Amino acid sequence: MTEPVPMTELWRGQLLESLHRGHAAICDGTGQVVQAWGDPHAVIYPRSSCKMVQALPLITSGAAAKWQLGPEHLALACASHNGAAIHTDRVRAWLDLLGMDESDFRCGPQDPDDRAAHEALIRAYEQPCQVHNNCSGKHAGFLTLNRHMGAGPEYVEIDHPVQQAVREAFEEVTGETSPGYGIDGCSAPNFATTVEGLARAMAWFASARDRSDRQSEAAVELVAAMTRHPELVAGEGRACTELMRAMGGRVAIKTGAEAVFVAIIPEKKLGVAVKITDGATRASECAIAAILVHLGVLDAEHPATRRFLTPEVKSRRGLHAGVIRPADGFPV
Repeated sequence: MTEPVPMTELWRGQLLESLHRGHAAICDGTGQVVQAWGDPHAVIYPRSSCKMVQALPLITSGAAAKWQLGPEHLALACASHNGAAIHTDRVRAWLDLLGMDESDFRCGPQDPDDRAAHEALIRAYEQPCQVHNNCSGKHAGFLTLNRHMGAGPEYVEIDHPVQQAVREAFEEVTGETSPGYGIDGCSAPNFATTVEGLARAMAWFASARDRSDRQSEAAVELVAAMTRHPELVAGEGRACTELMRAMGGRVAIKTGAEAVFVAIIPEKKLGVAVKITDGATRASECAIAAILVHLGVLDAEHPATRRFLTPEVKSRRGLHAGVIRPADGFPV
């Protein structure tokens, strides 16, 4: 078995203080690996990096068209958002469209990462609800699909028609039979695949314009929604939002918990998947930025790139203390 390779370093002064290792793969439009680091056959949970895959049945079933969902809805279906007003207001409006409310969700409450939203709840003596959950857009998509199917309310159960549709789509685009699933932070099943399989799925999205089947047309819609509305996919200051903006809508990227990151590059028909084995998000953000620079789709000197590729480590007084950067030899 191939070991994970060094991908991200943290230097403090003259000392290499921390080293993050991982696996990564780049696949082309035919599903073949064109470059890999570590073990591309390592089995992982993609976590939220695969939300665009989970959203495919929302479109292919006809549910999105029935409820006249637009690009903002689709971007939210792929989102791990901050719980800011721009996110929660739209999710509430989506629920109203369905004639449903927050109690129909099965994602659980979550304190919003957006500072203004967090402080507003405190001032109002209110508790966060399920709409604030970073996956509430995905779950609004699940509810929409569920209403269209006329299935039962427990849409996160593994044997529910919604999750069976998700699994079918997931295995089709990864080109692999999933060996199993885990329960994600939002309570929905998260199907395992290899790093290669996840990169293959992203390459399938990247090359979707070359095909005319309904599944591929849905992929084109989802990628367009993500790149058109990067602020809905994550939020201000987040790597997904800032780096998609830096690339001018040419590339869709998505993070997942425990340091997974993916990229969809239509102009090159390439898909990328990264997994940092210790689960450090700072490392996966650096690694995906390094690969995107390596592939020539992200400007190394763009301020957003520098923020995630080589972020400065500061003391609490604001003094320069160190730097996070790609490991020597990665990703060349």
